[in-house]
Amino acid sequence: MTVTYSRRVADAGLGTFSHLLLRWKGSIYKLLWRELIIFTTLYYSFSIIYRFVLNEGQKRLFEKLAIYCDRYAELIPVSFVLGFYVTLVVSRWWGQFESVPWPDRLGALVGAHIRGTDEIARLTRRTLMRYANLSGVLIYRSVSTAVYKRFPTMKHLVQAGLMTAEEHRQLEELPSPHNKFWVPCMWFVNLALRARTEGRINNDVALSAILNELNTLRTQCMKLYSYDWISLPLVYTQVVTVAVYSFFLACLIGRQFLDPAQGYAGHDIDFYLPVFTLLQFFFYVGWLKVAEQLINPFGEDDDDFETNYLVDRNLQVSLLSVDEMYDTIPLVERDKYWNESEPQPPYTAASAEHRKPSFMGSALDISVPKEEMEFQSNLEQIKEHEEANHSTPLLGGLSRLLGVQSPVFPRSSTSSRVSLLRRRPGAPFSRFPLFLHSEGDPSTPSHGPGPRHDSSHPDYAFSSMPLYERSGFYSCPQTPIHCVPPAMPRPRPTRGTYAWDRSSSSLAPPMVGSGGLLPPDTPGHMLHPPSSAFPWLSEEGEGPCVPAFSFPDPGNLPELCPISKLRPGQGLLSSVNLRRTHIFLSDWSVPALLTSGSLSRPSI
Repeated sequence: MTVTYSRRVADAGLGTFSHLLLRWKGSIYKLLWRELIIFTTLYYSFSIIYRFVLNEGQKRLFEKLAIYCDRYAELIPVSFVLGFYVTLVVSRWWGQFESVPWPDRLGALVGAHIRGTDEIARLTRRTLMRYANLSGVLIYRSVSTAVYKRFPTMKHLVQAGLMTAEEHRQLEELPSPHNKFWVPCMWFVNLALRARTEGRINNDVALSAILNELNTLRTQCMKLYSYDWISLPLVYTQVVTVAVYSFFLACLIGRQFLDPAQGYAGHDIDFYLPVFTLLQFFFYVGWLKVAEQLINPFGEDDDDFETNYLVDRNLQVSLLSVDEMYDTIPLVERDKYWNESEPQPPYTAASAEHRKPSFMGSALDISVPKEEMEFQSNLEQIKEHEEANHSTPLLGGLSRLLGVQSPVFPRSSTSSRVSLLRRRPGAPFSRFPLFLHSEGDPSTPSHGPGPRHDSSHPDYAFSSMPLYERSGFYSCPQTPIHCVPPAMPRPRPTRGTYAWDRSSSSLAPPMVGSGGLLPPDTPGHMLHPPSSAFPWLSEEGEGPCVPAFSFPDPGNLPELCPISKLRPGQGLLSSVNLRRTHIFLSDWSVPALLTSGSLSRPSI
């Protein structure tokens, strides 16, 4: 019978496991005492022969043999081979236990879906569960010696009530040389289909649930059959056994205590009892015996599975669940905590110490000073903290300890952040489009024909925000921005009058005039882009004034390209080109384009 000691080790304390060492049933002493007596007897036999039988010359020869055996016995990898073998055996042992068929779930489904209180319905439910248990008994007879001794023939199953005489006749007449444990499962399927035809099973979903659970039980039976059929390779078992026993055969001579007068290394003291050699034998051979016991848990060892108990238990529980407990429900009444939203079951005096408050989370115990609980309304102060936190991945105290300096971000007198669109030193003013920088001081309102910048405008906030302040700057890798953006195919605008829509581009400047906002094609108010930034506008045939076009002071803008000098169609062509440029700039980040140094012609 399986030895259970779970209650003895429920509480870890002084001497908890020491009490287990005194048990005999299922212990290593009961498993190993024969081998230990044999090894001790052989050891003392060699010791007596060495001390009292051999002459001096023979003793010297025996001593050389003992030193040789002791030196080369350590070359046998006993720990590695034995440890790996026991690991495989234990995992296989637990897998076999998980494959033991339990008909409890199948009994619950049969009792729930096969309805009827008449004798036919009761007979159907009991027969179905008997078929399921018969399949398990047949597989136990094939793998377990204890169950086979209980039911050595099929007639014993008939006498035990697990099978009828007619079922035995059909099983014997079935022309199959293989194991027939699956035959009761097919009887189960046929009877369940008959119950569905007769209407005792209400729907196909219930029938499918019953058959799926039966297939699960049959799969477990097949796994037990496979475990019994496919064992661990015999070669590995032989290697482990030969390695362990050859090691201790060498220890019989190599671990002998030699004459201290000869001055051999490690033989300064003469003992008669080899304590550590016996402990090593106890551990290694005991480890091997554990593997021998667990490699087939369906035998009759102390720790093997109780298969006969499983047969009795499964039959009684399955028949009880589908017969006597069918439609049996206790009186449904209100529970003790009917009107209580927080039920508190009482504690006894012995269990009162185990009552603990609910765990709310480890972070809720943090104490924060009152002055640090206020929300920060100053955005600049919050950004300074972010810069200090992201300046180095190390902690603040560790950074100061290691002497790591935080990077110093440049600041301007007019703003706390450096604008990303600030033009490079020495670059001509005409290199940037007119609507990307302010005219003079940004704080001074502009009354000229050029666009005005409002610090509250979202475009201005975007263009004035440096990279290190933008979200994701510290969390994503910084890659160089290519100077030539990919081509974005756009539909060609139709000819005609274009409605002015500020929502189509966040970078389009407002047009100032007497009549409010004017269309882009209005003569005298059309802003041509610089030729240095958009070289495709300087192609031949676009007009004599276009190649020499540049941006001087905004005040001279209306005199750059008089309308009278334009050739027929040039205004429309420039309008289309400017509109293409407008579409291109509305889809690409202007700071990204300007940091590349130039704007290239898109493929439209």
